[in-house]
Amino acid sequence: MAGLGRKKKNEGKLGIAGICLVVIIFGIVMYVRTKDAQGQIEELNRDMQKLEEQLKEEELRSEELEEKKVYVKTKMYVEEMAKKLGLVYPDEIIYRPSDN
Repeated sequence: MAGLGRKKKNEGKLGIAGICLVVIIFGIVMYVRTKDAQGQIEELNRDMQKLEEQLKEEELRSEELEEKKVYVKTKMYVEEMAKKLGLVYPDEIIYRPSDN
């Protein structure tokens, strides 16, 4: 009967050691997964900052295009483009410098 008591004590110690081992392994796994998740969060934050910068740039570009859209409808723009093409008003006289 004395051997039976010792066997139960050893089983109890082995059970506690097994539970401790499982808890330690679980802790290690959780630590590794937490570090991975933190890395992913940092990467996503960087991506989000880049996208926010791109959004600001695109909003500025959109404003510039809206301004150009209004400008294109003006008489000044039409005259500018006509001069680039070499067009003139019917009563307009063009003076060119002489080659002397």
